[in-house]
Amino acid sequence: MTTPQNNNPLHGLTLEIILTRLVAHLGWHRLGNTIEINCFTKTPTIKSSLKFLRKTPWAREKVEALYLKTQFPKTITDTIPKPKSTPKPAKKRIYLPSKAKADK
Repeated sequence: MTTPQNNNPLHGLTLEIILTRLVAHLGWHRLGNTIEINCFTKTPTIKSSLKFLRKTPWAREKVEALYLKTQFPKTITDTIPKPKSTPKPAKKRIYLPSKAKADK
């Protein structure tokens, strides 16, 4: 049975999204200085860092805590509601006279 995630601020966020936002906001260098883990300091990549963080619970907890402490700037897309999609107009069909009728 699953438990509700009402009070979990990370609910719905994957580790990849969390790490990607942190790297975009802080950069690898600041991230490595803040959380001293080799996967952030020595030839860091998203793929290798995800592999390490998924296997190491204490490191994942540090990354999640940093994500919660970090105040990301509000972007325009966060404040503007997405427009509802409008249906595309139907294509007009053009009927050409058949060759059999044109020959008569």
